This record gives sequence, structure tokens and C-alpha cells, in this order.
Amino acid sequence: MQLVLPFEHMAKAAQYMEPSVFEYVREGEIESFESFEKFDFLAFDWYDVHSKRTEDYKMLAYVSRENLIIFTEGAAGDTAKKIMDGLAAENPELRSEQLLYRFFVRLLNGDMDCLSRLENEIDEYENVYLFKSESGKDVFEKLSAWRRELLRIKRYYEQLSAIFDELADNDNQLLTRALRKRILILGSRMDRYLGAVRNLQEIVSQMREAYQSQLSIQQNELMKLFTVVTVVFLPLTLLTGWYGMNFTNIPELTWRYGYPAAIGASVLIVVLLLRHFRKKRWL
Repeated sequence: MQLVLPFEHMAKAAQYMEPSVFEYVREGEIESFESFEKFDFLAFDWYDVHSKRTEDYKMLAYVSRENLIIFTEGAAGDTAKKIMDGLAAENPELRSEQLLYRFFVRLLNGDMDCLSRLENEIDEYENVYLFKSESGKDVFEKLSAWRRELLRIKRYYEQLSAIFDELADNDNQLLTRALRKRILILGSRMDRYLGAVRNLQEIVSQMREAYQSQLSIQQNELMKLFTVVTVVFLPLTLLTGWYGMNFTNIPELTWRYGYPAAIGASVLIVVLLLRHFRKKRWL
């Protein structure tokens, strides 16, 4: 018997399990993978890599030699039911453990293409937009969104990788030798997916660091400009403060060329400072 049921309707599966097993399922304390003498439990949070949804949904699979029952929540129910109906229509004679393997194959179908598209999107953003964006807030929001997305995908694949490793151990001999080899291959695929996700995480992290470095360089250039302006006008401020003192016996005040001389001295100071800054390559 193969069933896909939402958690709120799990009572419909009671007739296919021993009472103690069904009560154990209802308690909801199953984590990742648990193997018993005649059946296995697989629990994970399904994340739809193909959609824009950011939520994950719980899936719980009970598999024995006679039955495969999948409990789901939310949007995971539609996906699981569609896959199971398709598999049943193609080959109604499949055994439950074979059906479980093909279920996971269908569930992961196209995921690598999605990761490749995400990689191309990140690469294009780095080459075209990252260092030309005028809004630092937009850049950090984009990079943070990718970081969160990749973290969700990574957690999802890590769960499945652990499940496939435990399932391949086949402690209760539920799987045939041929099917166990296929599960091992599925686990290897999961490792490749995880490797691709970790590479993308590293790329996004490097992009964030590179952009922060660029902002720091821009800020340093701006601070350099402010420093130069401050240094140039500091002597002029000294002159204006000096001649602004309320004294009547300053010789320059009675000198005919005192005012032009003060202007000339100010201009000379500015020219000499700018020349010095150019020589030191500060400008």
C-alpha cells in the first residue's frame, strides 16, 4: 500500500501499522532516520529549490516491505502526491522500497539545473552590477538574500545526505543489494549537490568581502580629500584668527600693502601645500 497523507489525516494510516508504531508516529518525535526490525522512518524538512518560496515543510516516510506511507504538511503534500501518482501510473508493481528510491529521484530531479542557474545569476551580478551599483544597501540585500537561500538549501541537502547514508547501511536488510547500491549513488549525488552549494556560499562570501573592501577604499579616498582640504585651510584660519584679533598696533593694519600681502600669503600657502600633496601623491 502506498499513501500520501497530510499530518492532520494520519489516522487513515492506522490500519497499516501496528498500534504501538502508529502511536509513535503520532507523537512526532522522529528525527532524521530511524531503523527498526521490519520498517524504517525517514523525517526531513522539504525545501522546494525550484520555487520562490522560502518556507520548508515537514515530510515523514514510513517504509516497510508492504507499505510506503508519506506524511506531509503544506505545499509538500501536493508535490509528494504528484510524484507518487506518477510512479504508480508508470509501474504499479513496484515494491515499497523501490518506490521510495524513485520518489527521492523524482524529488531531486532538476535540482542541479537550479543550482547552475543560481550560479550563473550570481556570476552575472558580480560581473555586471556588483561594482557599478550606486546603492550599497541594494547590494548587501541581494547578497544577504542569496546567503539565506543557500543556507536553506544546504540544510535541506545535509538532511537528505544523512538519511541516504543511514538508509544505505541497511541494518534491517529492508533493501536488496541492487537497491542499496542505488541509494549509495543517490548519496553521492547528494554530496555533489552539497559541494556545489558550498562553492556558491564561498563565492557569495567573497563577493561580500570584495564589496566591503571597495567601500572601505572609497571611504578612505573621501577621508583623504577631507584631510587635504582641512590642512590647506588650517593656515588660512590661523591668518584670519591672527588678524581678527582686536589690536590696533599691528603694523600690517597701517601698511599700504598689508591687505594685498595677506591675500598673497594665503594664495602662496595654498599653492605650496597643494604642490607638496601632489609630490607626495596624496592628490
